[in-house]
Formats: sequence, C-alpha cells, structure tokens
Amino acid sequence: MNKFTIHKIIDGKSGKIVDWVTEEVPLTIIVNGQELATLLCSPVSLRELTVGFLYSSGLIKDIDEITGIRVDEKYWQATVTIVNGIDFGKKLLDKRLYTSGCGRGIIFYNSLDKLRKLKLTVRSTVSWKKLLEFMDQFQHSSVEFQKTGGVHSAALCGKDGIIARQDDIGRHNAVDKIIGEALINKLDFSLAMLLLSGRISSEIFYKINKCGIPIVASVSAPTDQAVKLARKLKVTLIGFARGKRLNVYSVPERIIMKGKK
Repeated sequence: MNKFTIHKIIDGKSGKIVDWVTEEVPLTIIVNGQELATLLCSPVSLRELTVGFLYSSGLIKDIDEITGIRVDEKYWQATVTIVNGIDFGKKLLDKRLYTSGCGRGIIFYNSLDKLRKLKLTVRSTVSWKKLLEFMDQFQHSSVEFQKTGGVHSAALCGKDGIIARQDDIGRHNAVDKIIGEALINKLDFSLAMLLLSGRISSEIFYKINKCGIPIVASVSAPTDQAVKLARKLKVTLIGFARGKRLNVYSVPERIIMKGKK
C-alpha cells in the first residue's frame, strides 16, 4: 500500500487528506527460459501466485513438477524450472484467453477442454449458519481492503474456520494465490470451502476445476455459465452470502438446514 494526498469532497465541501491506495505491479512469469505471461497483481505472495497460476492453467499437474522457483522483486519476475525441461512452445503460448477479471487475467484455453469428468460426491457438508459465520469473518479479515477498498480476497475454510486467505487487485490472482498456498502447504482441497469477495464467473471454475473443492461461496453474484458448470461438476455454488441469507445455485444437499455442524 502507498499513501497519497488527495482531495476529498463531501456534500460539496473539499478538503485534503492522506489516503491509502493499493499497490499494483507487473509480474512476468518465466518458465524454463520462456516468458509465459505477465500478470498485473498485488506485490505479495508472488510465489503462491506463480504456483497457483501454473497449476490452475493446467501447465503442471503437481507442485513436485517444479524443481526451482525464484521471485525477483526488483524486476518483478518469477523464474520457474519445471521437471524434464518441458517446452510449452509457441503453439501453447498463443492459446490465451483474456478473462473478464480486473487486471486482464489470462487462462490457457487448451486446458479448458479437459474439465474434470469425475463428479464430486456430497461428502462435504456445512450448516447454513456456520457458512455465514465464516463469510462474516472473511469479509472483515482483510486489512488492505479496510484501508484501500482496492483488493479482492479469497480464502479456504475448513470445518473450524479460515485456514488460508489471500488478497490481490485481481479476483483471478487471489484465487491463484490461494491455490498456490494450499499446494505449497499440502492442504486438502476436498475438505475445504472456497470463499470469494467478487463475482463468480466461468473462468473461476476453470481455475478451481482441478482442485476438487466441493463448496464455493461469494458475497457477490455468479454468471449463468458458472451455474451451469457448477451443476455439471456437482460443486455447490453459493452467491450473495451476506448477513442472514444466501442463494444456493447447485447441489443444495451439502447445506445443512438444522443446527450447526
């Protein structure tokens, strides 16, 4: 975060104040000597962002495929070495889809044709009250958002609460960071819920598809394509989870209506 002197106008009256503004940097990811992508992002958790981006884009299947990773915060570069010196080649690098997210998110659409065919079971459940408690905790957990209002957040919850959370100027980057943190720390996606602060669109599902996360909830709205994907993949999709209400768009069997669990 950086401080700026700004003019604030309230009810027609202007005055100078010092305000916090969120920071943005361009992170270039270089894999096996090839420039893969440049992500506009917040300058924190860049290792997690890199790992999560490679995994959610389908470019690695496991974190153990990464044999080396170095983040240079002077030139904003993440240099990655992947096992066996895999060459992604120009053919792959041309297959980019620029997403609807802020920060001009990127996914590689050659991996979109390989959506998870194994549908999730209903094994993981949560009470509606507990879910809203987690969401309330999540909404008040970002210091940077409280100061700047300029970041999105993502978090993973276990049965007892939040186990990992990340902020970024881009909602796709926030998801990649939380995926990367989970991979680095060997967290079990199948026992977790993903909480989001922003709109849930189809590309968010493309990113989390490989993870097997059974419940995804946001304070905001989903798109129609996200709802269709959630129903196809048997993921419980929840929107507008605020206060004492929530909308369940798919697999409501995972939401327990009586008591807390």
